Amino acid sequence: MPVHAAPLRLPVFAGRHLARLAEVMRDVCADFETEPTEYNGEANHAHLPVNFPPKATLSKLASPRKGLSARRMRQEYPDLRHHHRRANPLWSGSYFTGPAGGAPLTVLRQYTEQQNRPV
Repeated sequence: MPVHAAPLRLPVFAGRHLARLAEVMRDVCADFETEPTEYNGEANHAHLPVNFPPKATLSKLASPRKGLSARRMRQEYPDLRHHHRRANPLWSGSYFTGPAGGAPLTVLRQYTEQQNRPV
């Protein structure tokens, strides 16, 4: 049986991108009446734990947030427009949502803070 590897995460972000992305994500979250609890990222991905209202549909929060943030980042950083010759999207089509389910916020914050952020 063939083994399928997970998609390769390409290094896209520098520290300047991630710093600005934090501001963009706060603005986009506010547009959707959600609140980021933490934020950090690495060269190939970002973590954004978010508090959201119980009435919100998760898929309707994740997709627009990713689309708006990608559009804003590409407007400001032309180098993000075509970051890889085969892959034009800034974000993958996937996302993870899940309840913190009893994990203390301090544990989630510690995990997010421990990302290997580029300079």
